[in-house]
Amino acid sequence: MTAEGRSCRWSALVLAMLALLGKFEGAALGAEPELPDAARGYWAILEIPFVPPYFDQEVFDEVWREWPEPLRSKAAQASPEVRRKLAYARYGLSERPGDRRGLPLQFVVDAEGRWTPNCFTCHGGRLLGKPYPGLPNAAYALRTMIEETRATKTRLKKPWASVDWGLSLIELGTTNGRTNAVIFGVALGDRRDRDLNVVPQRRLPHYRHHDMDAPPLWHFRKKRRLYLDGFAEKDHRPLMQFTLDVSNSGKRVRAWDSVFRDIAAYLETLEPPRYPFAIDRALARRGEAVFNDHCARCHGTYGTHATYVEKIIPMDELGTDPVRLQALTVGHRTDYARNWLSYYGKKKTITDPAGYVAPPLDGIWASAPYFHNGSVPTLWHVLHPDRRPVVWRALKVGEADGYDRERVGLKHEVVERVPDGIADRWERRWYFDTREPGKSAAGHRFPEELSESERQAVLEYLKTL
Repeated sequence: MTAEGRSCRWSALVLAMLALLGKFEGAALGAEPELPDAARGYWAILEIPFVPPYFDQEVFDEVWREWPEPLRSKAAQASPEVRRKLAYARYGLSERPGDRRGLPLQFVVDAEGRWTPNCFTCHGGRLLGKPYPGLPNAAYALRTMIEETRATKTRLKKPWASVDWGLSLIELGTTNGRTNAVIFGVALGDRRDRDLNVVPQRRLPHYRHHDMDAPPLWHFRKKRRLYLDGFAEKDHRPLMQFTLDVSNSGKRVRAWDSVFRDIAAYLETLEPPRYPFAIDRALARRGEAVFNDHCARCHGTYGTHATYVEKIIPMDELGTDPVRLQALTVGHRTDYARNWLSYYGKKKTITDPAGYVAPPLDGIWASAPYFHNGSVPTLWHVLHPDRRPVVWRALKVGEADGYDRERVGLKHEVVERVPDGIADRWERRWYFDTREPGKSAAGHRFPEELSESERQAVLEYLKTL
């Protein structure tokens, strides 16, 4: 079936599912609707709370009182609906596509008003003003949201959630749009045995915190191995690592096996959005020839006879920031290889990979910023290694006027350093300093072998993927 055919088929499934969401809203855990596997997987992401809730509706409705001026005064004078939209914009949330209730794509909201994060928290972003399930959430302000909802709970004399206590123990993310996701998984796995039962901490924590940019979920269907270093064989169980909160028993996690089969089936249906602006087709055709000669050996080919080689590029050749590779030890990967998630070793695990996997580039125009740490704002800068900004600030991420059509990526401003005296920590976290640990924009200097006209042609071709 063609990509267009798959897209049409999936659209029909989604429409059927959305028609049923009202019936199943607030359904009890395990009460899955009678839908095709992929649509049931999408439903599960939106409706099943796999981890403890972050906060409740009252906290979310009151969090504006923790905002700095003049935003707080603007919220005070606004209607509840406008306040909700202001909160969505501040924290990088968006309404679910096709849902008139205004519920967030990134959270499960149950019948009691409890808000629990889901897969789309990091993998459900906005592009040109529209929400897209599977798109990296380049606007997600996790740390700011937890800081401000925690302060709201304290003011309302409500108990803290586990994520609130964890804020003092583990870094959530230092830049908006990135999170410490790899270390979240490591920390959760350190409290589990081979059967995923909760056990005392088995080793003294040695966590190398670092920010990661979420990959597009539509890459899942092309993969044979998962994660940036390709250490895990593809399966639905690796997707379950973030259910390993200590509040979930091993038995409870294992009981979700079939649910995550459905979620994986849903991921297999995802297609990247098409570039919505004009493309110079003649220039793009020249770019395709250059790409196939110079880039396809790592990133694959596209079109009717597409290929993807899933090649691991050694770190000494690639030269990008190595912290992600170093943060997962041989011990961490070996523990994973031996447990239930890897079928007790039946799935092939690479415990000491040498570098990073060159990703597929489907929808690359839509998934800025670039590199695994989100250190490069546009594809033009990917193709011009010596012109990458050292310190930069993203502007209006996810909105139509925040997209750079010329350079393909995020509109941004370049500054000499992060300004002093920024009172709003949310505002400060929009700045990205590539000199900080784990944030380097170095490496991937392969475009240097291209002429300037060839780079421009490749840039035009990348819009078509």
